[in-house]
Amino acid sequence: MDSLIVFGPIFLLLLFSAFFSGSETAITAASRPRMHQLEQQGSHSARIVNRLRERNERLIGAILLGNNLVNIMASALATSLFIGWFGQDGVAYATVVMTLLVLIFAEVLPKTYAILHADRLSLAVAPILRVVVFLFAPVTHAVHVVVRATLNLFGVRLAPDLGPHSEEELRGAIALHAGPDPEIEHERRMLRSILDLADVEVGEIMTHRSALVMVDADQSAADIVAEVVASPYTRIPMFKEEPDNIVGILHAKALLRAVQAKESPLSREDVVALTTEAWFVPESTSLLDQLHAFRERHEHFALVVDEYGALMGVVTLEDILEEIVGDIADETDVPVRGVRPQPDGSYIVDGWVTIRDLNRQYDWSLPDEDAVTVAGLVMHEARTIPEVGQSYGFHGFRFEILRRHKNRITTVRIRPLGHDRDLEAAAED
Repeated sequence: MDSLIVFGPIFLLLLFSAFFSGSETAITAASRPRMHQLEQQGSHSARIVNRLRERNERLIGAILLGNNLVNIMASALATSLFIGWFGQDGVAYATVVMTLLVLIFAEVLPKTYAILHADRLSLAVAPILRVVVFLFAPVTHAVHVVVRATLNLFGVRLAPDLGPHSEEELRGAIALHAGPDPEIEHERRMLRSILDLADVEVGEIMTHRSALVMVDADQSAADIVAEVVASPYTRIPMFKEEPDNIVGILHAKALLRAVQAKESPLSREDVVALTTEAWFVPESTSLLDQLHAFRERHEHFALVVDEYGALMGVVTLEDILEEIVGDIADETDVPVRGVRPQPDGSYIVDGWVTIRDLNRQYDWSLPDEDAVTVAGLVMHEARTIPEVGQSYGFHGFRFEILRRHKNRITTVRIRPLGHDRDLEAAAED
């Protein structure tokens, strides 16, 4: 009869052990963003979960203390019971039985359930754990003091907690945000682009000077008006003598208002007087900094210059927004056909197309650290200026030179290397 009475405490201690094991897994695996959102919505339990995580060292110490306490106590009771039944052989029997019971019912089972229902379980156990942490606080503090003192004897210094790697966690969460819906993929690209704003420079997204529409201020007023009207843009840089000598930015609406308001024809001096001061930014400026600058200055048009002050191109607020949400087409956009997919699975790409645009559009991972455009990447990898007809395989793709103008690569065929192997296998069949 006395032996049967011992089963009750052992069973109760195993339940406590399961509680501590499951609670540790649930609190650790619970979604941080979801707990934060629930706390903002007024959830008291979510607030407790977040406060417990802030003192993670105390939480883990209390759980380990409670778990070891009940496991050792249950094992001691079981050992005394089995010794009474089987003598000294009962030690071995108790070890085997308690190991199986603790492993299955106090470790694997509760932790498996906690992983599958981490958020819900963490909210349920958080109030109880707060009491446990408070009660065990003196003991856990003493344990940490002993641990630190012991490590100090061996010259080991515990560095302060550096906190969670928030950006890496966000990127990991974004990578896990997957599904068959095309909208989900679009959301992933947008979220990744927001995190990349601080790492991308305006020189990588600007409209190059070779594609700029600029007006010579030395022309007659009639010619200037004609060029502005023919242009699809509202802000046009004006220069004198040479393109690098920018004298201002002419707004098409300001020009048209002046034409309408003045009875006599405008003079060249009248047109130049309508220009606003040009804003120059270095090509190494990050998109995040440029976005803040646009907001602070209440502008969305800037000229990009290199380290020597030479004009490189133009960057607009729309360019930065397109980095986040994708292409924004309007009635004034000039369609650019820089990439032409082919029936055989390859892509005919103009040399000036940026690597970043290709990666964003086709979910590729071509490196853009050493080169901005496709032509630049090929020349960087080839370590020479390739001839027409030459092809190179690197970074999982084959690049074939189709056209070259002087020393500039103008057209490249890009084909995934895996697609090459598929074509070869099909030809052999």
